Amino acid sequence: MIATLTIPKKLAKAGDLILISREEYEGLLREKKSSEVKPSKLLDVGLRQAIKEYREGKAIGPFSNARDLIRSLRSK
Repeated sequence: MIATLTIPKKLAKAGDLILISREEYEGLLREKKSSEVKPSKLLDVGLRQAIKEYREGKAIGPFSNARDLIRSLRSK
């Protein structure tokens, strides 16, 4: 059986048109939803760790130039 699909000109002129199966589409939606959550959670964890280390006095800098930063990194 051959399926025929008519795409309205208005829709076709709007931009690229891609046809995928519902299963692939839903998989993309799940992947997008899960990836939207992770970076913010990772940022929260990293930010909390950075604040903790700052309060413990583990921060160095600021530096007036790159040479001072490199010197500081090599001395550790």
